[in-house]
Amino acid sequence: MEYITLNTGLELPVIGFGTMRVKNLEEMIPEAVRAGYRRFDTAANYDNEEAVGRGIRLAMRKFGLKREELLVTSKLQILTDGAHFTEASVDRSLKALGLDYLDIYLVHQPYGDVYGEWRVLEKLHKKGKLRAIGVANFEPFRLMDLILHNEVTPAVNQVELNPWYQQESERRFHEKHGIVMEAWSPLAQNRMNLFENELFKSLAAIYGKTVQQVILRWITQRGIAAVPRSGSPEHASANIDIFDFRLSDEEMEAIKTLDTGHATSLDHLDPNVVELLSCTVSNPLEGRYVKPDYTSWARLREEIAGQDPDVIVETLLNAFVRRDGTEQV
Repeated sequence: MEYITLNTGLELPVIGFGTMRVKNLEEMIPEAVRAGYRRFDTAANYDNEEAVGRGIRLAMRKFGLKREELLVTSKLQILTDGAHFTEASVDRSLKALGLDYLDIYLVHQPYGDVYGEWRVLEKLHKKGKLRAIGVANFEPFRLMDLILHNEVTPAVNQVELNPWYQQESERRFHEKHGIVMEAWSPLAQNRMNLFENELFKSLAAIYGKTVQQVILRWITQRGIAAVPRSGSPEHASANIDIFDFRLSDEEMEAIKTLDTGHATSLDHLDPNVVELLSCTVSNPLEGRYVKPDYTSWARLREEIAGQDPDVIVETLLNAFVRRDGTEQV
């Protein structure tokens, strides 16, 4: 494993285990620990913190690990009144996970009362309840604003990043300000047939690796962390088996040519995305909006998977937000 040092001094394994929509976490997390994972990424909005907590406790007992040998990340749902509800939200996640502290806690979306949330997180960080605090899906201008008007600089920004959406200028900004960039959807969910790309297939053949392993190595060689997810022990093990080779400078340059400059998932600058996320993943402690039934949401997402991101967002908005002309489910 390779590590990146956060601005708090915390040593971050560059590959973590993503848990979003992963089933059988009580089985998968011990298998991931067996493979070498020591970092697990969840979020209040994933509706799986309790399962992640059970999986972590099973793994600790099975392999004789201490809590301090594992790093756990969770994330805060959108709040309109962050100053009032943030600490309760953190405590809710800790209770669900069965933990006394979190290693990393992120503001999940750049919407709502971000400043109220952040200032509460700063206090909890100083108390030791949160070892490091950060954000997710923040553009550089939002990060700069947050840095200038608060005391603690985010340690991490978790964003979409993959070969189709490389974010090189954003990477340089993060490096300049000492913020670790972390990739969600690092394999782009195989959008645009990424796994059949001829460049990656040729590199996989050269190094005796899979396309997915080459992509993850490309990410980590750029100084970026990643949280790939997998519901298969074999795939999870392969995702972490990437540290016995290095891509050459010429190969890294060749991969740059694949960049489209556009998100393959949600464009967080799109007003429709702001509306969708604010109305469907808001914090239940506020009760401002009613979260969609997960089964219905998951079924529709599966039906429209692979379509243009704009179509996906509009379909979800019409199904769960704008019913009967209202703005609430």
